[in-house]
Amino acid sequence: MKKALILIVLLGMGCSSTELVDSWKNPDIVIFDASKVLIVGMTSNLKAREDYETKMKRHFTNRGVEAMRSIDLFDVGFTDSERSEEELDEVEQSLLDKDFDAILFTKILGAEDKATFRKSMADLDSYYGTFKEDYISHQDIYYDENYYDAYTVYHSETSLYCICVGKERELIWRGIIDITDPSNIKSAVDDYIKLVVFALEDQDLIFHKEEDKEASSSL
Repeated sequence: MKKALILIVLLGMGCSSTELVDSWKNPDIVIFDASKVLIVGMTSNLKAREDYETKMKRHFTNRGVEAMRSIDLFDVGFTDSERSEEELDEVEQSLLDKDFDAILFTKILGAEDKATFRKSMADLDSYYGTFKEDYISHQDIYYDENYYDAYTVYHSETSLYCICVGKERELIWRGIIDITDPSNIKSAVDDYIKLVVFALEDQDLIFHKEEDKEASSSL
């Protein structure tokens, strides 16, 4: 992500609690469109997950893109315990059968500044795998209450995966976003969603710049 774009985002959002600190886009992808997207928020905080997925779905709907919340697709028990590769294969196949062509996968990875953080940030720089691998690597976020401690800066990651028929379920885009001292969860979720939508639009991924004014007016 270019520094100029980060500056524009921060200025536009005023005293925002979110900041895009790094991003990666598949160099083979110039423009990516999707007609049906699964919104996945991975966090043990059920209220925050529901709030995030609901609001993100609304942004997709207002731009004419069909979207579904994972909270409506995954059985409640699915996220309560560890799942195997075979089970994730079944999930991906069911998504293909239901005509999904993309997954927007967001997870709260942990916290920094005196926090115990089980995932090394250095590992993120070298990760460009699939949705299944990503999910399996981090699924304990759902049910392990000690995954991270609440401190000042939360590290999160949003990834866009293509699950198109005939193609690898590959990573299209990934953004690492810091959430600073989120005392107000609702405000932090709102800022986070605005930042993700802005970043996707800037990269011509699902959302496109010419759609922005019309869609924003309806939010």
